[in-house]
Amino acid sequence: MKILLIMILSGILEVGGGYGVWVWIKDRSPLGVGILGMAGLALYGVVAALEPLPFGRAYAAYGGVFVVISLLFAMKVDGFRPDRWDLVGAGVIGMGVLVLLYGPGRS
Repeated sequence: MKILLIMILSGILEVGGGYGVWVWIKDRSPLGVGILGMAGLALYGVVAALEPLPFGRAYAAYGGVFVVISLLFAMKVDGFRPDRWDLVGAGVIGMGVLVLLYGPGRS
């Protein structure tokens, strides 16, 4: 459970930070928004390094968590409405994360 919680926190920091930089550049939001975004991205790197998993597995599994968090964040913050294929893809990727983390032979 700790592994997944760290991934979720990492994802929120990365997606939120990336969004801050995105709106600063694309929507000409204030510089402070961009700086907060960059700080979130830097903090993401620190939090991700707290994972107890080996680097390769941690980042492979995190990639799937990132996809799911990206869709949820975009829905909540940016008004994005995923279509059924977005949802199917996120579901397949979410299952892949579970296999990476909890498949046979995993501790």
